Amino acid sequence: MSPSPDLAALIAPSTTALVLVELQNGVVGASSVLPALAAAAERAGLVPNAARLAAAARAGGIAVVHCTAENLPGGFGANRNARLFSGARKAGAVNAPGTDAVRPASEIGVADGDVVLPRYHGLSPMTGGPLDPLLRNAGVTTVVVAGVSLNVAIPNLVFDAVNRGYQVVIATDAVAGVPDAYGAQVLEHTLSLLATLVTTDALCAAWTADLDRS
Repeated sequence: MSPSPDLAALIAPSTTALVLVELQNGVVGASSVLPALAAAAERAGLVPNAARLAAAARAGGIAVVHCTAENLPGGFGANRNARLFSGARKAGAVNAPGTDAVRPASEIGVADGDVVLPRYHGLSPMTGGPLDPLLRNAGVTTVVVAGVSLNVAIPNLVFDAVNRGYQVVIATDAVAGVPDAYGAQVLEHTLSLLATLVTTDALCAAWTADLDRS
Protein backbone atom coordinates (compact mmCIF):
# COMPACT_ATOMS: atom_id res chain seq x y z
CA MET A 1 0.00 0.00 0.00
CA SER A 2 1.35 3.45 -0.90
CA PRO A 3 2.27 5.88 1.88
CA SER A 4 -0.28 8.39 3.09
CA PRO A 5 -0.09 11.75 1.32
CA ASP A 6 0.93 14.92 3.14
CA LEU A 7 -2.25 16.10 4.83
CA ALA A 8 -1.62 19.83 4.49
CA ALA A 9 -1.01 19.51 0.76
CA LEU A 10 -3.94 17.17 0.32
CA ILE A 11 -6.47 19.53 1.92
CA ALA A 12 -5.13 22.81 0.57
CA PRO A 13 -7.93 25.41 0.77
CA SER A 14 -7.83 26.28 -2.93
CA THR A 15 -8.63 22.73 -4.02
CA THR A 16 -10.69 21.34 -1.13
CA ALA A 17 -14.36 21.23 -0.19
CA LEU A 18 -15.95 20.02 3.04
CA VAL A 19 -18.96 17.85 2.16
CA LEU A 20 -21.47 17.31 4.99
CA VAL A 21 -23.80 14.41 4.26
CA GLU A 22 -27.34 14.38 5.67
CA LEU A 23 -26.42 16.30 8.83
CA GLN A 24 -29.99 17.53 9.00
CA ASN A 25 -32.50 17.62 11.82
CA GLY A 26 -34.64 14.79 10.48
CA VAL A 27 -31.65 12.45 10.42
CA VAL A 28 -29.28 13.35 13.28
CA GLY A 29 -31.34 15.85 15.25
CA ALA A 30 -33.86 15.53 18.06
CA SER A 31 -36.63 15.05 15.48
CA SER A 32 -34.84 12.19 13.71
CA VAL A 33 -36.99 9.40 12.33
CA LEU A 34 -33.88 7.19 12.56
CA PRO A 35 -33.29 7.13 16.33
CA ALA A 36 -30.62 4.42 16.25
CA LEU A 37 -28.56 6.41 13.78
CA ALA A 38 -29.09 9.66 15.67
CA ALA A 39 -27.95 7.92 18.86
CA ALA A 40 -24.84 6.58 17.13
CA ALA A 41 -24.06 10.08 15.89
CA GLU A 42 -24.44 11.44 19.40
CA ARG A 43 -22.12 8.79 20.87
CA ALA A 44 -19.49 9.66 18.25
CA GLY A 45 -19.75 13.39 18.92
CA LEU A 46 -20.47 13.70 15.22
CA VAL A 47 -22.41 16.96 15.12
CA PRO A 48 -20.06 18.93 17.42
CA ASN A 49 -17.08 17.66 15.45
CA ALA A 50 -18.74 18.51 12.13
CA ALA A 51 -19.49 21.98 13.51
CA ARG A 52 -15.80 22.42 14.33
CA LEU A 53 -14.84 21.28 10.83
CA ALA A 54 -17.30 23.69 9.25
CA ALA A 55 -16.02 26.61 11.35
CA ALA A 56 -12.40 25.83 10.48
CA ALA A 57 -13.23 25.41 6.80
CA ARG A 58 -15.10 28.71 6.66
CA ALA A 59 -12.23 30.50 8.40
CA GLY A 60 -9.82 29.08 5.83
CA GLY A 61 -11.91 29.96 2.79
CA ILE A 62 -12.81 26.32 2.12
CA ALA A 63 -16.16 25.57 0.53
CA VAL A 64 -18.72 24.03 2.91
CA VAL A 65 -21.35 21.98 1.09
CA HIS A 66 -24.42 20.65 2.92
CA CYS A 67 -25.80 17.65 1.04
CA THR A 68 -29.34 17.07 2.30
CA ALA A 69 -31.81 14.31 1.51
CA GLU A 70 -35.20 15.74 0.53
CA ASN A 71 -38.41 14.64 -1.18
CA LEU A 72 -40.34 16.61 -3.76
CA PRO A 73 -44.03 17.37 -3.13
CA GLY A 74 -46.16 14.27 -3.37
CA GLY A 75 -43.03 12.13 -3.39
CA PHE A 76 -42.58 12.86 -7.10
CA GLY A 77 -39.65 10.87 -8.47
CA ALA A 78 -38.79 9.33 -5.10
CA ASN A 79 -37.07 5.95 -5.13
CA ARG A 80 -39.16 2.88 -4.35
CA ASN A 81 -36.71 0.21 -5.44
CA ALA A 82 -35.04 -0.72 -2.13
CA ARG A 83 -36.13 -1.64 1.38
CA LEU A 84 -34.33 1.42 2.74
CA PHE A 85 -36.74 3.78 1.00
CA SER A 86 -39.89 2.00 2.12
CA GLY A 87 -38.50 1.78 5.64
CA ALA A 88 -37.85 5.51 5.72
CA ARG A 89 -41.38 6.24 4.55
CA LYS A 90 -42.85 3.94 7.21
CA ALA A 91 -40.74 5.72 9.82
CA GLY A 92 -42.33 9.00 8.77
CA ALA A 93 -39.45 10.53 6.82
CA VAL A 94 -41.22 13.16 4.74
CA ASN A 95 -38.22 15.49 4.27
CA ALA A 96 -40.23 18.14 2.46
CA PRO A 97 -38.21 21.08 1.12
CA GLY A 98 -38.17 24.03 3.49
CA THR A 99 -39.15 22.03 6.58
CA ASP A 100 -37.19 21.61 9.79
CA ALA A 101 -36.41 18.00 8.86
CA VAL A 102 -34.12 19.04 6.01
CA ARG A 103 -32.52 21.99 7.79
CA PRO A 104 -28.84 21.42 8.72
CA ALA A 105 -28.30 20.86 12.43
CA SER A 106 -28.29 24.17 14.27
CA GLU A 107 -24.86 23.52 15.81
CA ILE A 108 -23.44 23.47 12.29
CA GLY A 109 -25.71 26.05 10.72
CA VAL A 110 -25.58 27.47 7.23
CA ALA A 111 -23.23 30.44 6.99
CA ASP A 112 -22.98 32.99 4.23
CA GLY A 113 -21.05 31.34 1.45
CA ASP A 114 -22.11 27.79 2.36
CA VAL A 115 -23.82 25.76 -0.34
CA VAL A 116 -26.90 23.60 0.29
CA LEU A 117 -27.48 20.90 -2.32
CA PRO A 118 -30.67 18.85 -1.86
CA ARG A 119 -30.77 15.31 -3.21
CA TYR A 120 -34.21 14.18 -4.37
CA HIS A 121 -33.40 10.63 -5.41
CA GLY A 122 -30.82 7.92 -4.99
CA LEU A 123 -28.31 7.30 -2.23
CA SER A 124 -25.29 9.44 -3.04
CA PRO A 125 -24.93 13.21 -3.32
CA MET A 126 -22.35 12.66 -6.03
CA THR A 127 -24.75 10.98 -8.44
CA GLY A 128 -28.11 12.14 -7.06
CA GLY A 129 -27.45 15.84 -7.61
CA PRO A 130 -25.14 18.44 -9.17
CA LEU A 131 -22.27 18.04 -6.69
CA ASP A 132 -19.71 16.61 -9.11
CA PRO A 133 -19.87 19.27 -11.85
CA LEU A 134 -20.06 22.08 -9.30
CA LEU A 135 -16.94 20.84 -7.52
CA ARG A 136 -15.08 20.49 -10.81
CA ASN A 137 -16.06 23.98 -11.92
CA ALA A 138 -14.77 25.30 -8.59
CA GLY A 139 -11.41 23.57 -9.07
CA VAL A 140 -11.92 21.13 -6.20
CA THR A 141 -9.82 17.96 -6.29
CA THR A 142 -10.16 16.83 -2.65
CA VAL A 143 -13.37 16.26 -0.72
CA VAL A 144 -13.36 16.08 3.06
CA VAL A 145 -16.34 13.97 4.11
CA ALA A 146 -18.40 14.05 7.30
CA GLY A 147 -21.91 12.86 8.05
CA VAL A 148 -24.05 9.74 7.87
CA SER A 149 -24.21 6.97 7.41
CA LEU A 150 -21.33 4.53 7.26
CA ASN A 151 -23.92 1.93 6.33
CA VAL A 152 -24.91 3.44 2.98
CA ALA A 153 -24.43 7.10 2.02
CA ILE A 154 -20.83 7.62 3.11
CA PRO A 155 -19.40 4.54 1.33
CA ASN A 156 -21.51 5.40 -1.71
CA LEU A 157 -20.11 8.94 -1.80
CA VAL A 158 -16.53 7.74 -1.31
CA PHE A 159 -16.80 5.19 -4.12
CA ASP A 160 -18.39 7.75 -6.44
CA ALA A 161 -15.77 10.39 -5.64
CA VAL A 162 -12.82 8.04 -6.09
CA ASN A 163 -14.26 6.72 -9.36
CA ARG A 164 -14.42 10.32 -10.59
CA GLY A 165 -10.80 11.04 -9.72
CA TYR A 166 -11.18 12.96 -6.45
CA GLN A 167 -8.97 12.53 -3.43
CA VAL A 168 -11.13 11.72 -0.40
CA VAL A 169 -10.45 12.47 3.25
CA ILE A 170 -12.80 11.18 5.96
CA ALA A 171 -13.09 12.76 9.39
CA THR A 172 -13.29 9.54 11.39
CA ASP A 173 -14.96 11.12 14.44
CA ALA A 174 -17.47 13.02 12.30
CA VAL A 175 -19.11 9.99 10.69
CA ALA A 176 -21.33 7.28 12.17
CA GLY A 177 -23.13 4.07 11.35
CA VAL A 178 -25.16 1.39 13.10
CA PRO A 179 -24.20 -0.59 14.97
CA ASP A 180 -21.11 1.30 16.14
CA ALA A 181 -18.83 -1.70 15.64
CA TYR A 182 -19.98 -2.12 12.05
CA GLY A 183 -19.24 1.53 11.29
CA ALA A 184 -15.74 1.11 12.68
CA GLN A 185 -15.22 -1.98 10.53
CA VAL A 186 -16.34 -0.17 7.38
CA LEU A 187 -13.77 2.54 8.08
CA GLU A 188 -10.99 0.08 8.86
CA HIS A 189 -11.55 -2.61 6.27
CA THR A 190 -13.08 -0.76 3.30
CA LEU A 191 -12.82 3.01 3.35
CA SER A 192 -9.22 3.03 4.58
CA LEU A 193 -8.30 1.46 1.22
CA LEU A 194 -9.84 4.37 -0.67
CA ALA A 195 -9.57 7.47 1.49
CA THR A 196 -7.26 9.18 3.95
CA LEU A 197 -8.66 8.72 7.46
CA VAL A 198 -7.94 11.49 9.96
CA THR A 199 -9.51 13.05 13.02
CA THR A 200 -11.33 16.35 13.29
CA ASP A 201 -8.47 17.67 15.41
CA ALA A 202 -5.93 16.86 12.68
CA LEU A 203 -8.01 18.52 9.97
CA CYS A 204 -8.66 21.65 12.01
CA ALA A 205 -4.99 21.87 12.99
CA ALA A 206 -3.90 21.61 9.35
CA TRP A 207 -6.33 24.31 8.24
CA THR A 208 -5.35 26.57 11.15
CA ALA A 209 -1.66 26.10 10.32
CA ASP A 210 -2.41 27.09 6.73
CA LEU A 211 -4.04 30.29 7.99
CA ASP A 212 -1.03 31.01 10.19
CA ARG A 213 1.29 30.68 7.21
CA SER A 214 -0.75 32.97 4.99
